[in-house]
Amino acid sequence: MADRHTLERLSEEYRTAVPDDLRAARSFDWYLDALYDDPEIARNAHQRVADMFDHYGTRYDEERGVVEYALAAEDPLHDGENVFYGREVHEAIHEFVNKVKSGARGLGPEKRIKLLLGPVGSGKSHFDWLVRRYFEAYTREDAGRMYTFRWIDLCSVIDDQDPDDDAVRSPMSQDPLVLLPKPQRGAVIDDLNERLDAPYTLRNDQHPDPASEFYLNELLAHYDDDLERVLDEHVEVVRLVADENRRECIETFEPKDKKNQDETELTGDVNYAKLAVYGESDPRAFDYAGAFCNANRGLFSGEELLKLQREFLYDFLHASQESTIKPKNNPRIDIDQVIVGRTNMPEYREKTGDEKMEAFNDRTKRIDYPYVLEYESEAKIYEKMLDNADVPNVHVEPHALEMAGLFGVLTRLEEPTDETVTLVEKAKAYNGELEDEEIDRRKLREDAAESADVGEGMDGISARFVGDEIAEAIMDATHRERGYLSPLSVFDHFEANLGGHGSIAAEDLDRYERLLDRVREEYRERAIEDVRHALAYDVDELRRQGEKYMDHVMAYIDDDTVDDELTGRETEPDETFLRAVEEQLDVPSDRKDDFRQEVSNWVSRRAREGRGFDPQENDRLRRALERKLWEDKKHNINFSALVSATDLDDEDRSAWVSALVDRGYSEEGAAEVLEYAGAAVARSEIEDGG
Repeated sequence: MADRHTLERLSEEYRTAVPDDLRAARSFDWYLDALYDDPEIARNAHQRVADMFDHYGTRYDEERGVVEYALAAEDPLHDGENVFYGREVHEAIHEFVNKVKSGARGLGPEKRIKLLLGPVGSGKSHFDWLVRRYFEAYTREDAGRMYTFRWIDLCSVIDDQDPDDDAVRSPMSQDPLVLLPKPQRGAVIDDLNERLDAPYTLRNDQHPDPASEFYLNELLAHYDDDLERVLDEHVEVVRLVADENRRECIETFEPKDKKNQDETELTGDVNYAKLAVYGESDPRAFDYAGAFCNANRGLFSGEELLKLQREFLYDFLHASQESTIKPKNNPRIDIDQVIVGRTNMPEYREKTGDEKMEAFNDRTKRIDYPYVLEYESEAKIYEKMLDNADVPNVHVEPHALEMAGLFGVLTRLEEPTDETVTLVEKAKAYNGELEDEEIDRRKLREDAAESADVGEGMDGISARFVGDEIAEAIMDATHRERGYLSPLSVFDHFEANLGGHGSIAAEDLDRYERLLDRVREEYRERAIEDVRHALAYDVDELRRQGEKYMDHVMAYIDDDTVDDELTGRETEPDETFLRAVEEQLDVPSDRKDDFRQEVSNWVSRRAREGRGFDPQENDRLRRALERKLWEDKKHNINFSALVSATDLDDEDRSAWVSALVDRGYSEEGAAEVLEYAGAAVARSEIEDGG
């Protein structure tokens, strides 16, 4: 048994997680020294968020020209609990980070709203949530540290200062540099940029917030413009850590009922408790509690942003373009934050078609956040869902999650413009199962981009719907005391619940049902393949056949001979054998040279990497050899017994069940697939004279 967590141990773990200087109060002079030692402390919000993505690790995908960020691809902070899957999703994240990095360089996107546009359940909200969690963590690390200031001992100088306000923290959590007049501040920033090792330059042209400007002016007047004395005696520099729950440097904003929308939720309002103390129009009587105020120095997250009334969105114009907000009856306030919005397709179409929204639309950078379009990646979403849940003791059978993912993906794909390519083949091409020589994936994507309303993957069935039905199928299995989840039960739940799901339009039902039939057929073929594998598979024979194939291919390519296995004599390559393997993949005679060269190149690459030949690691060759093995062995199988046998203790059926269990089936699931696909195999072979 592991050691119990005592209070002492928990306290120590907490203490080590807290920044060393979280409670420390430092002088302004200390802060200047710290900046000269580490200029990155003075980064703006875009620069800090951009560096945060790189801080947790990156991997460059040369083929796609996309950077995958470990923050989303591995989720190191949460042990992979929030990993994102799919080419399209990581392309969207890559584009989002590029916008932030461009903003960090002052190229324009810092003046725009980063608008994540996608269908319901595509994961855009979860990605936004994850970015906020990582920003919190990053600001607790030394690499992401930032500071703000508080005013102290104000009552000793300002006669009408409320004693409760003798010490006042910067209400906008501003960088202490704003307390320097702009000429002196500019000189410091020039020095810092000479020391900075970064792809951007530091900038800070902000005015102090109105309350801080009031205190600064009052104190300068009292000390005859002795700035050093003001900052030494009345300013303390403190560590600033982002925390959404405390509304510090992170703020989320949700639309309310139209009648209850109030711009003060964004920009702040009069502090009525202080109004009687300081009087109207005094900046000390303002409550900096608006969402833009709270998000300063960090992230503003607008949920369902385009559901806001048009008039309410006007506040975003100045916030994005000019980095200022204008509270009612108050001067403008400078802000520094990455503004992220999220919206679904209906609201986006409505707002983009509204001419009165032209100014707002011009201030947004749209980032399409589509559904996943690779069904194996989609299946990983469901695996993650199950891994993160308390799943009953139910065995998930082979193909169950993949076929569920295939159904979801098919509903999202654009029909191929090439009539020789089926929708299922397109899904397989996107999944990486078909080589570009067979189907041109790039052309498929380009055609889809032209034909789609907004973009491919921006409509269809969500992973949320599919996941819900998988969950229902699992619970149904427990009620029926079945210890396994098969593709067939998942299909049944899809069919039963498609019509009752609120996000599925009635006009799409017929198409979705037809697509479900295609998935059933695809699963049937895979189940048949598994049964054939159970009946005839032999690892050693597969390797022998693979080695023989490669010997004859290399001789064919080199115009050489091979040693005959029986006589030892040199003979010409066995073209009959080669074609018997290749025809299992429907490789036509006029393409045989391409296929043989492709396999030869694969073997050569492995040799250069110091890896031996293994036919099971080449999917196309493996499939061809397995099917050839089946053709060679099927004549020795009693198919009549397969059709009629019902006793699982039967020697043959027990062997077949064991073979299926070796492929990942449960015993119950193996029995089901034998019943489902075994009879089909038997019938087809009996009809063919097998």
